[in-house]
Amino acid sequence: MIEWSDSQIMIRDAFRRFVESEIVPNVEELEHGNTPPYEILRKMYNTFGMTEMAAARFDSQIAREKSGEGKASRKEPRDPAAAADQAAAQLIPIIELCRYCPGMVTAMGVSVGLAAGAILSKGTTEQKERWARELLTLDKVGAWAITEPGSGSDAFGGMRSSARREGDEFVLNGSKTFITNGPHADTTIFICKLEEEGVDLRDRKILNFVLDRGMPGFEQSPPLRKMGMHSSPTGELFLKDVRVGADRLLGGLDSLNRSGGGRESAKDTFQTERSGVACMALGIVERCLELSLAYSRERVQFGRPIGEFQLIQDKIARMEVARMNLQNLVFRTVELAAQGKSMSFAEASAMKLYSARAAVEVAMEAVQVHGGNGYMAEYAVEQLARDSKVLQIYAGTDEIQIRAIAKDLLAS
Repeated sequence: MIEWSDSQIMIRDAFRRFVESEIVPNVEELEHGNTPPYEILRKMYNTFGMTEMAAARFDSQIAREKSGEGKASRKEPRDPAAAADQAAAQLIPIIELCRYCPGMVTAMGVSVGLAAGAILSKGTTEQKERWARELLTLDKVGAWAITEPGSGSDAFGGMRSSARREGDEFVLNGSKTFITNGPHADTTIFICKLEEEGVDLRDRKILNFVLDRGMPGFEQSPPLRKMGMHSSPTGELFLKDVRVGADRLLGGLDSLNRSGGGRESAKDTFQTERSGVACMALGIVERCLELSLAYSRERVQFGRPIGEFQLIQDKIARMEVARMNLQNLVFRTVELAAQGKSMSFAEASAMKLYSARAAVEVAMEAVQVHGGNGYMAEYAVEQLARDSKVLQIYAGTDEIQIRAIAKDLLAS
């Protein structure tokens, strides 16, 4: 794949018009007001029929599971063009949203991709029907809670949140931080360790529980103040003796007998999250390049437009190199999907590492091109510079990506 197809360009242009008419006028309120992004995201879903499509795909999957077909349909002959269009239709909104409001992508992706994805991946059919459908259609907001105050990059080893089994029930305790959608989530995937006597804390089973807002002992904090991604509410979660039944344990009691299952499902989630960063970075880089080009043509210094100076031209040229590289990574993602394939964990980590660094470098250079104006909030590059930085942190820091890539390569 070397360029967007005509049908994909039509999808892109339609989303771009929606973003410019519905989101751009509200960016100030989303960034600095008290308005969460969910109603605008729901409007986007309804406008483009995404609600109906998500519901139809879900209902079809559940029907297959109940009929005993399970995942057999994945073995049916594929239509590469249709698969490519489907993949592109999922990625294009991410790119277009990130041109103006990257935080909205994080809020949407965690709810639809991570929270719903965890249930679809590890849940029973009953659990999928109970929670996943409303997350996939954005009727409800989801959160995926793994990070803790003392864990950071050592997500599993440093995890202290626990589940104590009492008969057919579990008692949950612990706290989570930096949780996207945490303040507003209707449904939260709470990841913790099973209390096991005689088993070292680092080696205990990882379990996933589904929590609903308002459960006794479950507290969701107000939004935290942070550097960027203001349109994506982030909060803390606190659990004190939250009592749940086995029906809220993803996979049911059978999951207790799966070795490392919780770790593997979280790893799969990280892989999905890392793959999406290239699309986010592309949206940021495209917009930073557009703004820098326009400013370089109109800003006059020493009697000449600054675009005529070689140092500015060097910055512009490097932005275009980054844009091309990111676009090619996105195209590769679409092409793999068309062939029914996906990246390895190391490849997804490599893509995430490059994409995050490229977005930060381009955004900071865009600020530099704008000079003092670029440091002011009235110029969009200021927001994009702040928003880009978290791409090097969430879903694993740059340092963790390097470790994952090298470890995988050395083991092969």
